[in-house]
Formats: sequence, C-alpha cells, structure tokens
Amino acid sequence: MDRKHNKGIVPVARALRKNMTREERHLWYDFLRNYPVRFSRQKVLGKYIADFYCAKAKLVVELDGSQHYEDGGRQKDAVRTAFLEEYGLSVVRIPNNEVNQNFFGVCEYIDNLVKQAMGHPE
Repeated sequence: MDRKHNKGIVPVARALRKNMTREERHLWYDFLRNYPVRFSRQKVLGKYIADFYCAKAKLVVELDGSQHYEDGGRQKDAVRTAFLEEYGLSVVRIPNNEVNQNFFGVCEYIDNLVKQAMGHPE
C-alpha cells in the first residue's frame, strides 16, 4: 500500500478537511489537533481516506454516522478495516453520538489506545 499518496483521491481528502462533520470538528479542534502525538485528519491511506490517523501509534480513528450501521455500510467498513489492518494499522470506530454524549470518555479512550500502541500503558 502506498499510504502517502493516492493522487486520485487527494482532492477528495482536501475537500473533506474543509467540510468536516460537526463531530469531526469537535474531536479535531477540541482534542486531536493539540494532542502530544501528531494526528492527521482526512489522511489518504491507499485507496481510502481515514478520518484521523496517528502514524506513530499506527492508529486510524473513524467517526461513524448512522449510515455505517446499515447493512451496506457495515460491509464496506469491514472491507476497509481489513485492508488497513493488512498494513499493521489498528482501526477504531466511534459512533458520532458517542462524541456528542461522552466526549471526554472518547478522548480518554483514544489517549489510552495511543499510549498502549506506543508502549506506555496506563
């Protein structure tokens, strides 16, 4: 997988960065943007665009709206997750309503995942 660039979808990733969902903006601006370990948003990884990606922790964070819980969405997500996991990445899916209702818990969860991946368990 050429994780750095898939030139065909770079413009799509750029557009997604400009038009993040409310939940993506909240997580990015209120937590991940200033997190001590660097995260990227709408990162091109092969043929996919990850909502958030931490290279040092090999972690992909996906925020999922209701369409992800319908049959077609589940199948697409399973294929996407399997593709990313083949390259040693961990994929975590967080429902949008969890970001809205339990923001600090979501932040703590992501923080714990990063620390575990980097060998700093708490």
